[in-house]
Amino acid sequence: MADNHDNHELNNEDVSDLVRIRKEKMAAIAAQGLEPFGRKYDFSHHAAQITADFEQLEGQTVRLAGRVMAIRGHGKASFAHIMDMSGKVQLYFREDALGSEPYANLGLLDIGDIIGVEGAVFRTQRGEISVKAANFEILAKSLRPLPEKWHGLKDVDTRYRQRYLDLIVNPEVRDTFVLRSKIIRSFRRYLDNLDFLEVETPMMHPIAGGAVARPFITHHNALDMKLYMRIAPELYLKRLIVGGFEKVYELGRVFRNEGISIKHNPEFTIMELYQAYVDHEAMMQITENIISTTAQEVLGTTKIIYQGQEIDLTPPWNRISMPDAIKKYSDIDFSTVTTVAEARAIADKHGIKYEKNQGIGGIMSTIFEEVAEEHLIQPTFITGHPTEISPLSKRNKDNPDITDRFEAFIFGREIANGFSELNDPIDQKERFESQVAERDSGNDEAHMMDDDYVNALEYGLPPTGGLGIGIDRLVMFLTDNYSIRDVILFPQMRLHRD
Repeated sequence: MADNHDNHELNNEDVSDLVRIRKEKMAAIAAQGLEPFGRKYDFSHHAAQITADFEQLEGQTVRLAGRVMAIRGHGKASFAHIMDMSGKVQLYFREDALGSEPYANLGLLDIGDIIGVEGAVFRTQRGEISVKAANFEILAKSLRPLPEKWHGLKDVDTRYRQRYLDLIVNPEVRDTFVLRSKIIRSFRRYLDNLDFLEVETPMMHPIAGGAVARPFITHHNALDMKLYMRIAPELYLKRLIVGGFEKVYELGRVFRNEGISIKHNPEFTIMELYQAYVDHEAMMQITENIISTTAQEVLGTTKIIYQGQEIDLTPPWNRISMPDAIKKYSDIDFSTVTTVAEARAIADKHGIKYEKNQGIGGIMSTIFEEVAEEHLIQPTFITGHPTEISPLSKRNKDNPDITDRFEAFIFGREIANGFSELNDPIDQKERFESQVAERDSGNDEAHMMDDDYVNALEYGLPPTGGLGIGIDRLVMFLTDNYSIRDVILFPQMRLHRD
């Protein structure tokens, strides 16, 4: 009845033959005056409702629409399974119920076709809840064979390039993205309940700022000017705090021209928020509360299993300073380091590479990444970041060499970054100038000078706490996916060449 073949065992010639056969069936459908690519279809139920509400629906007529995932025939009776967003349900076709000609048209169906069907809900002799078809119509003829249903689509490259196939044949992938949507919805609900205002800021910036990252560059023809795809919305959001808003957040894409890995995609989703008259301590509380609340709402628990490891998201989270974390997980003690030469000597001794323009703080941060990050499995706030690597953070009152900043780690991966915002325009300009000097010496990830932002600060930015959370990495943890590509519908891929 259908070309039930394993696509993984077919060469290009075999696939071409199957496409040809399906096109012939398409022509046969059209020859009957039917549309192989139909129009709207009003359905009454989803597949999962038929099973869940069987007692109420038994004997009633329902209308379903979905993709054919299996067909088998036995003379004057045939069975099929169709799949919609909610799941699968069995269909039962009889020649005496449909009529000879419509029943014969079942032979024109293939796995992958999308159909609409109307019929009565019943249970078969074998006990399977089904729909006995009174009529059906083809809504979209599938011209290409799907990967075989019991093998699925396993080739990782194909799964990411052809996500539409991945979603069809791997239902667990669809479940991941349903959960992603629920996670984002929970974030918004949490912040809305705290009276944060969701806003939108530009995606294209005249100056790349708000983070230490390499930007994507584009050009605006009409204005004849270079623009940068945003690496962070931070500086625009803080301009809004200057303008009088007290609680704002933005949830959207940012773009960083960096490497691709299981933890990085060039475009990813971030949530940034800013609140006037609070500090980094308030931001840490929001971080642990919003993530634990979301886990409870979406998964029903704050104790998740990620890659076989139980992770407890219940507040309060662990806290440790960067130098203390280095000391805890190595024999390195940065508390006595007072010169760049000493810092370099420590890095050299442990075989840790650093940039020639890095100072004590930059080298300490590099060493932290090498010796401590991987050990931060349970949710942990790292504090005490050097001022050198925190150009937008407020200096610590008692130690100007560090800032009131934190990073949150889970399973050895950074998931959030926040701080008390630097609101001193003079200090901010000096930090920018230091960053510009770094750029001039070859660090193209260093911050650019943003005179307008300094100008905004000169009008007065109230004491403010800021926070950024990586949505993709959070979704990875809450859905137990190892690679960031598994939680982004269309991850960036190298151009495919046959």
